[in-house]
Amino acid sequence: MPWRTMPWGKKNTLEEKLRNFKLDSTDVKFVRILIVGEVGAGKSSFINSVNNVFQGRITSGALAGSCGTSFTKKYKTHYIKGKGGSRLPFAFNDIMGLERDGTVGICVDDIISAIKGQIEEGYNFNPLHPASEKDSKNRKVSDQTFCLVNVLDANKVSFANQELIDKMIRIREAASELDLPQIIVMTKVDEICPLVQKDIRKVYTSKKIKEKMQGCSNVLGIPMNYIFPVKNYHDEIDTVDDMDVLILKALDQIVNLANDQLENQTFCE
Repeated sequence: MPWRTMPWGKKNTLEEKLRNFKLDSTDVKFVRILIVGEVGAGKSSFINSVNNVFQGRITSGALAGSCGTSFTKKYKTHYIKGKGGSRLPFAFNDIMGLERDGTVGICVDDIISAIKGQIEEGYNFNPLHPASEKDSKNRKVSDQTFCLVNVLDANKVSFANQELIDKMIRIREAASELDLPQIIVMTKVDEICPLVQKDIRKVYTSKKIKEKMQGCSNVLGIPMNYIFPVKNYHDEIDTVDDMDVLILKALDQIVNLANDQLENQTFCE
């Protein structure tokens, strides 16, 4: 029996709900969602996968690589197009990936600055030097992060490097100090369970995936009900409804938490 229920076959209902989503504040047009994680975990691919759902085709707005080093070098905002070319009220910020080696990958201080909305659009990340004051900007509500999404590769949960874990815990602590909601998106679930590789609907009957989710929870201290296993688009050339349902359920929780955070803001532009 599945240990989490999913609305399989109701992709269109989930999609329309998010297409029609309204923010609780009229002063902010978009809630920003910051995507963080190790190089190769699927950060950019998750953004593209979300975009794929709403465009009904394979897209590449966030450049994703597979060479073992971070393909994302600049701080960039990715918007999702709705019907008629309008933008949906949530946006993703993609950043350079975390590396196990401290001399490469993004500086943790840069991620914390991004959470606070202090990194300029287009800023080029430097692994050896965090953003200086001249690279930063004054914080506005519309610039800050409203939900932090930790992307973890299901294959690596059990083999997490302690230095990498320490970096992610430091980021989590900084986000917690700001009362920022946090989610884990666990990617590549099809690679760890043959059952799921054959049928993605088996994701919530798989003991292996549940164990990996518990491992994610143990590593970052995030509750199980804030952890969402997904399969990003990788080798597909068309969208797949069941993959989209997993992505949309994760996004629905992310967007709702981000909207709650917006509603709780006490400072003004």
